[in-house]
Amino acid sequence: MEQQHQDELYMKRCLQLARKAQGNTYPNPMVGAVIVHNGVIIGEGYHLKAGAPHAEVNAINAVKNPALLEKSTLYVNLEPCAHYGKTPPCSLLICQKKIPRVVIGCKDTFSKVAGKGIEILRAAGAEVIVGVLEKESRELNRRFFTFHEKKRPFILLKWAQTRDGFLDIDRSTEAEPRPTWITDEWARRIVHQWRSMEQSILVGTMTALRDNPSLTVRDWSGPDPLRLVVDRHGKLPHTLSLFKGETPTLVFTEKKDMTLEGVETVLLSPGSNTLSCILEELYRRDIQSVMVEGGSILLKAFLDAGLWDEARVFVGEKWFVAGVKAPLIPQQPVSEEKFGNSRLFVFQNK
Repeated sequence: MEQQHQDELYMKRCLQLARKAQGNTYPNPMVGAVIVHNGVIIGEGYHLKAGAPHAEVNAINAVKNPALLEKSTLYVNLEPCAHYGKTPPCSLLICQKKIPRVVIGCKDTFSKVAGKGIEILRAAGAEVIVGVLEKESRELNRRFFTFHEKKRPFILLKWAQTRDGFLDIDRSTEAEPRPTWITDEWARRIVHQWRSMEQSILVGTMTALRDNPSLTVRDWSGPDPLRLVVDRHGKLPHTLSLFKGETPTLVFTEKKDMTLEGVETVLLSPGSNTLSCILEELYRRDIQSVMVEGGSILLKAFLDAGLWDEARVFVGEKWFVAGVKAPLIPQQPVSEEKFGNSRLFVFQNK
């Protein structure tokens, strides 16, 4: 088998392994590692969660005959770490085990690594190949790279709209807060899966007031995201589901602290830029991703500012004729698929 094709084949396996921990590794990236001897995988592993052994360590520990390591190739989708954190540097371990060839998907741009792991390996005499399935490797950890390179969380916009382009009917006269469903249970289930993969979830004042959302993971298995809500002028009643305390909630407001269990306020200065304040606070807290679920004013603000990385838009079969208009994205989607009674369009901000 041609060497390049073989390297890509085993790198694909690294990416498969890494995805197994999606949503559970924050603030660390998703990493998979494979060790190959004479065309046979003799060890593989992936990083399960922060503080646990890294993928390279798990792969090395899985090798039954350690003597083979000195004649093997180690594949990993991200540059091995070079610093002491909660675990020792993987690059030093690879050198200690005298693995002669290391194939890396992409460099780690985190300042404490940033090529240092590659330097350590090459200084020890290892052959190091970098950039095998580089695009796929960066795409897998796009939240991690966005956070460290742009100094802000990865921003995912999500909404559902009708065939005629509305997010909601006019509910200004309604007394009881409730959502207006456009999609079916299949779309709601995948949204809950998405929530389990993101570190935080954000809604605006009117969405919290009209829909009374919980913003938790109920139709899927996984961790609840940190809930965020904008309430600059203190309009939201403390009886909302967001304030029940079962899941931590941050409220961005100009008002004084809320004395509710599980609820923390982030005070905004009058006239300050809401989006900048939110993103700066999330970066300070090491939150690498935020899913914005509405409403229309908040979604449009992110779009107008160019502050978004991906948008996922469901278009259902319903027609509202009038109501709250959905935001517009002036570009073509990168993908489209049927999802229950709706179609899912995915956009990426280039």
